[in-house]
Amino acid sequence: MTRSVRRAAAADTGAGDTMDIDLERVICALAELPDGGCRGFTVGGGDWPLRGVIVRVGEGVRAYLNWCPHAGHPLNLRPNGFLSPDGALLLCASHGALFEKEQGLCVAGPCAGKSLKPVPLRIEQGYALLDDDVDVAQLAASIDRD
Repeated sequence: MTRSVRRAAAADTGAGDTMDIDLERVICALAELPDGGCRGFTVGGGDWPLRGVIVRVGEGVRAYLNWCPHAGHPLNLRPNGFLSPDGALLLCASHGALFEKEQGLCVAGPCAGKSLKPVPLRIEQGYALLDDDVDVAQLAASIDRD
């Protein structure tokens, strides 16, 4: 399978230098994600693509599988509807479980003490990308769908 690669100017090098970015691993531009904001993402294809949620925490970002450890289904019922009413925590819309943005730890609800499964990221040229070590198919398959 051939990967799409985009040439982009490297931020910390001379004007003529370029750097490859694998478009299949891009989650979003950081500029599209305000502090405290989040959105869902899908990477891969087939019956079980990798579905996740990315959240901005200050200057950094965190990503998790979009899968509640209690109920075994996606956290959101509405597109990008991942936040508690005050925006402070990630919310499972089905059973009300609340998760810290920074670590994915459930702090209230039926799965208190459990955590969302993290999705390793890296930041490159103002974009959040899946880390090079992430095997999309393997991570998507790691969800317990029983």
